[in-house]
Parts: sequence; C-alpha cells; structure tokens
Amino acid sequence: MFNFVVTRGVRASSSPRIICSAFSSFNLPRSLHSFATVDAEEISGYKPSEVLNLVQGKWVGSSNSNTIVDPLNGESFIKVAEVDENGIQPFVESLSSCPKHGVHNPFKAPERYLMYGDISTKAAHMLSLPKVSDFFTRLIQRVSPKSYQQAFGEVYVTQKFLENFCGDQVRFLARSFAVPGNHLGQQSHGFRWPYGPVAIITPFNFPLEIPVLQLMGALYMGNKPVLKVDSKVSIVMEQMLRLLHTCGLPVEDVDFINSDGKTMNKLLHEANPRMTLFTGSSRVAEKLALDLKGKIKLEDAGFDWKILGPDVQQEDYIAWVCDQDAYACSGQKCSAQSLLFIHENWSHTSLISKLKDLAERRKLEDLTVGPVLTVTTDTMLEHMNKLLEIPGSKLLFGGQPLKDHSIPSIYGAIKPTAIYVPLEEIVKDKNYELVTKEIFGPFQIVTDYKSSQLSIVLDALERMHAHLTAAVVSNDPLFLQQVIGNTVNGTTYAGLRARTTGAPQNHWFGPAGDPRGAGIGTPEAIKLVWSCHREIIYDIGPVPKNWEIPPST
Repeated sequence: MFNFVVTRGVRASSSPRIICSAFSSFNLPRSLHSFATVDAEEISGYKPSEVLNLVQGKWVGSSNSNTIVDPLNGESFIKVAEVDENGIQPFVESLSSCPKHGVHNPFKAPERYLMYGDISTKAAHMLSLPKVSDFFTRLIQRVSPKSYQQAFGEVYVTQKFLENFCGDQVRFLARSFAVPGNHLGQQSHGFRWPYGPVAIITPFNFPLEIPVLQLMGALYMGNKPVLKVDSKVSIVMEQMLRLLHTCGLPVEDVDFINSDGKTMNKLLHEANPRMTLFTGSSRVAEKLALDLKGKIKLEDAGFDWKILGPDVQQEDYIAWVCDQDAYACSGQKCSAQSLLFIHENWSHTSLISKLKDLAERRKLEDLTVGPVLTVTTDTMLEHMNKLLEIPGSKLLFGGQPLKDHSIPSIYGAIKPTAIYVPLEEIVKDKNYELVTKEIFGPFQIVTDYKSSQLSIVLDALERMHAHLTAAVVSNDPLFLQQVIGNTVNGTTYAGLRARTTGAPQNHWFGPAGDPRGAGIGTPEAIKLVWSCHREIIYDIGPVPKNWEIPPST
C-alpha cells in the first residue's frame, strides 16, 4: 500500500522563491533547485536517486521498489517506488472522479484553455534556459544513453512544441464550426470534446519528448490523464512534472504511476479510462487493443524502410543520413531505418564502403553507440546468424559485440551492423518474417533492386504490418509518384534529403493505414488522439404561425 511522503519538491514549494506562483504571475523560478530533486551528474551507485508517484495531487512512495541499474556500468543507481496491484485504488479513485465530459470543454471552464497556454509559455521558457536544458539532456543520457546531441534534440523538440501552444493556441485546438439549418433558429455546431479520464503509456527510448507531447495534448483538450512511463527512465518525467508544477500545472490534473505491466493492466481494467494512448511494441499494443475493447490509440513499433531511387547524387550526404537513420541512439528509435533498398545505379558508387566507415567511427566513449535496453547481445547475434543462413546473404559490417565496456549483460552491446540479403530471397515466404523482424538496436538489412524489380519492392512493402515512417530518396518526380502512390507509411519523407528519423514538432509523426493509429506533435495529432467530435444542433424556433399537428407518418 501507499506510504504518503512529503518530498523535497513539495517542501521547496513553500520557499519565498516559489511562493511568487508561476501560475498567478509570469515570475519564473530562477534556479534548477526550484523544481529539481536530483542532480543528473551525481546519480550513481554511491549516491542513488529515488522516483515517486503522483496521485490526487500528492507525491507518494510505495512499499515496493524497483531498482534500476546504470546501463553503462550495472550499478544500482535509481530506486523507483513501484505500485503493485494492491496499491492502485488511489489511482482508480482519482481517474474515476473525472466525468466523461472532461475537466474542461467549450461549455465548461473555458478559462482553462488560457491557463494551459500560460503554462506552455512558462515551461517553454524554462526549457530554453541553458542550465535547465542541460539538466534534462544529461538526465536523459544517464537512463537512456545516447550522444549529447541526440539527447539535446529531444529537449529542443519538447521546448519548441511547448512554444507552439503558447497564448491562444490551446483554445484554437477547440475551434468549432457551424452549419446553417433547415429553418429559422436551427444551426448545427461541431465541437471537439474531451474523453475525460484517459491513460498514457510511453516507452523508454524518448523519456521526455514522447510523454510530454502526449501528456500536454491530453491536458489541452480537457482530459484527466494517468501517465505511465517505462520505469527505467521514469525519473526524467518525474522531474519534468515538477517543472510543470512550478509553471502553474495544477497538481491534481495529472497522476503519475510507476508499476509493472500487470499492475498497469489491472488499473486500466478497474479505472476504465475512456481512451488509452500506447506507444511501444506491437505485441503489447495488440494485447491492449483486445483488453480495452478497442478504446485505444496506438503508435506502435515500426520496421521502417528507405528506398534509394535511380538518380545517383550527393553520395556523401546520402550515406551520412543513412548512418544517422540506422544507428543514432543505437538504433533505438521506432523510426530507425530497418531495411534499405538500393537501386542498381548505386552499385558503381562507394556508398556501402562509406556507410561502413561512418558506422565504424561510432564509439561508446561519446555514446554515438551504446547499450541496447530491450535486446541482449546474444539475441541480436543469434538473429544475425539466422539471416546469414539465407542463400546469398552476407555481413557488410559490424556483427561483433562491443569491447572494453562494463554494460551489464541484461542489455545489448554490439557494433553497428548491416546484413545484405538478396531481394529475391527476402520476398520468399520462408524468409520474409525473419528478414522483417524488428531488432530494436543498431541493426539493419540492406538489399538492392533493378528498375524492373520495383514492383517486387512495392509488394514487399505491402506485406508489412507496421507502417510508421519511410523515406524515398530521389528527386525523380515520376519515381516518387509511383512509390508514394503505392505505399501507406504515415510519416514519409520524399526527395533527395529524405530520412526515416527526425520527428520534430512541426509535422505529424505517426502510422497510417490503421484506424487506431495515433499521431504526435501537431494540432491535427492532438485533436485526433485526445478529442472526439460532438455535434450540437440548436433549434430554438420560432415555430411557424398557424402551425397545426400534421397527420401521423
């Protein structure tokens, strides 16, 4: 059961520095210490940190804890207060207290749209401060190791997203429309309506960007969310919630739970949220879709492809983008390049050797390659060996464990790897499932094709089940037209500079071809995921003069 704890963050809120509420004025906290309860640089086995839960406006501990090991050296360095199945009642009660019509909607507490515009303004400013930005960048690196630039990119996108919803932009999300009726006094109005109680489940690989963007979208539209982040990285979002509180977020508006999957599943069954957003593996997504009877939006895993078209140009640039797409963040992006199709015209270039050179310059010292948190080294090498049994396949580069490191064996650690598999072998029924199995690490399949084989490539893409991101690298408009017109990936980059990864705040990011698909980042994504349509038909009269009761119909 829960042990209610008054934390350092709560005590700090009574200090003179914060009593000048960021909610009631634009005076922002001057110091990291106004919200942060940890030091990203000091978290270690010698000085472990603790992550709490937030429910009904209070930070609380638990009688259970999950010890998180440092992914770089195996030390126990974070203690997460995890809720078990016996401790979910406060969360059930909190979520159940929110009505179906939400905390606010166009007819109820509309001033909260303005409040969230102000919160976004203040939070965006906080994240723009070098000290705060560096704090979150370093904290991300500690729990989900990636290069400083990759971690900073996550903070930057989050800040820019918040900037996009400053001022009046939150209420513009609830913009309605009216259509004239059939007679005087009748008009139909379409409104964006919240779901009320909702749940958000997000993965480890983007511990700040994904949960913040989805959380704020849910709040903007008037929902009451419970948020669960992978416990391995939940310290990042705990600290971000504390920052949001200093910027005016009412402490009762969001619940934050740390738990295992079984406990969260029970919470979802008992609290019965009206909608759940899940970002993560396809296997779990499909289970939740059944358990929740379809009341779910999914941004699940992606086996993402890139096609290099017939127009060969900018070889160095194309090679660099391919390396970034496949191996940045050690390939632990749902948008990572998993399968690269190379047109035969590239066979006379040094593209593959350049890809190899770029991959081999990645090193653990600067985290341009690092621990893989969901797939072990043995699993990745076993998968590689199975692929190499396919006739004509070969190892292009990598395929070996990282050396001279202290990454614990529960995680993976291999060199950036590419396996060539002939196209005609990929499309065979006995090989297709193996080749298109997603390995969430620095691992990709490479193949080549002739112009006459483009239809085979398109058929291979049609057979895939996940349609998240894709890239068509070509400036040939007819080639682009053919590939784009015969594929479905929700976020598709097209042109010379096309990539598979990136996911900035300025465009939709999400899958297509599935009615459960969830987007992130844009007004369209927020409205699709976090609101539904409600139609109100005003019919106030007058009733026509000399009206009489007509015959029955």
